[in-house]
Amino acid sequence: MDTVAQMLTKIRNAQMAGKEEVAVSASKLKMAIAKILEKEGFIEKVVRVEDGKFSNIIMKLKYFKISGTKRIPAIQGIKRKSKQGQRQYVKNKELKSVKNNFGVAIISTSLGVMTGKESKEKGLGGEYICEVW
Repeated sequence: MDTVAQMLTKIRNAQMAGKEEVAVSASKLKMAIAKILEKEGFIEKVVRVEDGKFSNIIMKLKYFKISGTKRIPAIQGIKRKSKQGQRQYVKNKELKSVKNNFGVAIISTSLGVMTGKESKEKGLGGEYICEVW
């Protein structure tokens, strides 16, 4: 089972349902992706919670108020690019902007998980994990 895809689906479904937070099982890769989403302003807060021998990542989702009780989620779309059966790798010259620079590409490089913009600045390519806008 692709745990990163499961995490992205939980975030997508929780925002569509209007939930305040979502919990996923913890791993280093998922924590790095969640920290990038927090740094880029798609998620309000990310916390790792240890519960005995299990650990979870709790993400407080971010919404924008329109009027009164109406609100829209900060994440309009989230798409997994590289899958378990078909990995996608990109060179730094092949990286393109996501939704005309309104979105973020998340890349796993040899120096760790980073955004597409950071990866391009450092001249690194890697596995194209997902896009968020």
